[in-house]
Amino acid sequence: MKTILNLPKTGFTLVEIMIVVAVIGLLAAMAIPNFANARANAQARSCINNLIQIDDAAEQFALENGKKNGDAINYPSDLTPFIKLNAAHGIPGCPAGGSYSVSVVGTPPACSLGSTVSPAHVLP
Repeated sequence: MKTILNLPKTGFTLVEIMIVVAVIGLLAAMAIPNFANARANAQARSCINNLIQIDDAAEQFALENGKKNGDAINYPSDLTPFIKLNAAHGIPGCPAGGSYSVSVVGTPPACSLGSTVSPAHVLP
Protein backbone atom coordinates (compact mmCIF):
# COMPACT_ATOMS: atom_id res chain seq x y z
CA MET A 1 0.00 0.00 0.00
CA LYS A 2 1.22 3.50 -0.85
CA THR A 3 1.54 6.12 1.77
CA ILE A 4 0.97 9.75 0.91
CA LEU A 5 3.38 12.10 2.54
CA ASN A 6 2.17 15.43 3.71
CA LEU A 7 4.68 17.76 2.05
CA PRO A 8 4.51 21.45 2.85
CA LYS A 9 3.34 23.64 -0.02
CA THR A 10 6.21 25.66 -1.42
CA GLY A 11 6.10 28.87 -3.42
CA PHE A 12 5.86 32.60 -3.04
CA THR A 13 2.97 34.42 -1.51
CA LEU A 14 1.30 37.34 -3.22
CA VAL A 15 2.74 39.76 -0.65
CA GLU A 16 6.30 38.57 -1.32
CA ILE A 17 5.88 38.98 -5.07
CA MET A 18 4.38 42.46 -4.61
CA ILE A 19 7.35 43.51 -2.44
CA VAL A 20 9.82 42.34 -5.11
CA VAL A 21 7.92 44.22 -7.83
CA ALA A 22 7.84 47.36 -5.67
CA VAL A 23 11.61 47.20 -5.05
CA ILE A 24 12.30 46.76 -8.78
CA GLY A 25 9.99 49.68 -9.55
CA LEU A 26 11.77 51.86 -7.00
CA LEU A 27 15.17 51.02 -8.48
CA ALA A 28 13.91 51.81 -11.99
CA ALA A 29 12.44 55.12 -10.81
CA MET A 30 15.85 56.12 -9.46
CA ALA A 31 17.83 54.92 -12.51
CA ILE A 32 15.80 56.31 -15.43
CA PRO A 33 16.40 60.03 -14.67
CA ASN A 34 20.11 59.32 -14.30
CA PHE A 35 20.19 57.69 -17.74
CA ALA A 36 18.39 60.66 -19.30
CA ASN A 37 20.79 63.08 -17.59
CA ALA A 38 23.82 61.09 -18.75
CA ARG A 39 22.50 61.13 -22.32
CA ALA A 40 22.03 64.93 -22.26
CA ASN A 41 25.55 65.41 -20.88
CA ALA A 42 27.04 63.14 -23.57
CA GLN A 43 25.18 65.03 -26.32
CA ALA A 44 26.41 68.39 -24.98
CA ARG A 45 30.03 67.17 -24.80
CA SER A 46 29.81 65.81 -28.34
CA CYS A 47 28.31 69.07 -29.61
CA ILE A 48 31.05 71.12 -27.92
CA ASN A 49 33.71 68.86 -29.45
CA ASN A 50 32.14 69.42 -32.88
CA LEU A 51 32.14 73.20 -32.28
CA ILE A 52 35.84 73.05 -31.39
CA GLN A 53 36.59 71.13 -34.60
CA ILE A 54 34.59 73.64 -36.66
CA ASP A 55 36.43 76.53 -34.99
CA ASP A 56 39.80 74.89 -35.75
CA ALA A 57 38.73 74.30 -39.37
CA ALA A 58 37.72 77.97 -39.69
CA GLU A 59 41.12 79.05 -38.39
CA GLN A 60 42.90 76.74 -40.84
CA PHE A 61 40.73 78.03 -43.70
CA ALA A 62 41.55 81.63 -42.79
CA LEU A 63 45.26 80.90 -42.54
CA GLU A 64 45.45 79.08 -45.88
CA ASN A 65 43.36 81.62 -47.76
CA GLY A 66 44.83 84.80 -46.25
CA LYS A 67 41.58 85.79 -44.53
CA LYS A 68 41.56 88.09 -41.51
CA ASN A 69 39.11 88.63 -38.66
CA GLY A 70 35.81 89.89 -39.99
CA ASP A 71 36.04 88.21 -43.42
CA ALA A 72 33.06 86.08 -44.41
CA ILE A 73 33.03 82.29 -44.31
CA ASN A 74 30.73 80.28 -46.56
CA TYR A 75 29.68 77.53 -44.14
CA PRO A 76 29.95 74.55 -44.69
CA SER A 77 31.60 74.50 -48.14
CA ASP A 78 34.65 76.55 -47.12
CA LEU A 79 35.36 74.35 -44.10
CA THR A 80 34.72 70.92 -45.62
CA PRO A 81 38.37 70.36 -46.71
CA PHE A 82 39.65 71.22 -43.22
CA ILE A 83 37.53 68.95 -41.04
CA LYS A 84 37.00 65.21 -40.70
CA LEU A 85 33.71 64.41 -42.42
CA ASN A 86 31.07 61.98 -41.21
CA ALA A 87 29.85 58.90 -43.12
CA ALA A 88 27.55 61.08 -45.26
CA HIS A 89 30.59 63.17 -46.36
CA GLY A 90 29.40 66.22 -44.45
CA ILE A 91 30.40 68.14 -41.37
CA PRO A 92 29.10 66.30 -38.30
CA GLY A 93 25.87 67.71 -36.89
CA CYS A 94 24.73 68.31 -33.36
CA PRO A 95 23.70 64.98 -31.79
CA ALA A 96 20.73 66.66 -30.10
CA GLY A 97 19.30 67.93 -33.40
CA GLY A 98 20.69 71.46 -33.45
CA SER A 99 22.45 73.07 -36.39
CA TYR A 100 25.80 74.83 -36.50
CA SER A 101 26.57 78.24 -37.92
CA VAL A 102 29.73 80.25 -38.43
CA SER A 103 29.73 83.26 -40.73
CA VAL A 104 32.78 85.37 -39.94
CA VAL A 105 36.45 84.62 -39.33
CA GLY A 106 37.35 85.27 -35.69
CA THR A 107 33.93 84.56 -34.19
CA PRO A 108 33.30 81.18 -32.57
CA PRO A 109 30.80 78.83 -34.20
CA ALA A 110 27.44 78.41 -32.51
CA CYS A 111 24.89 75.64 -32.11
CA SER A 112 21.24 76.60 -32.65
CA LEU A 113 20.36 74.98 -29.31
CA GLY A 114 22.92 77.16 -27.50
CA SER A 115 21.82 77.89 -23.95
CA THR A 116 18.21 76.77 -24.46
CA VAL A 117 19.06 73.22 -23.30
CA SER A 118 20.75 71.96 -20.18
CA PRO A 119 23.69 71.48 -20.27
CA ALA A 120 24.35 74.28 -22.74
CA HIS A 121 25.76 73.64 -26.21
CA VAL A 122 28.23 76.54 -26.24
CA LEU A 123 31.99 76.78 -26.38
CA PRO A 124 33.57 77.31 -22.97
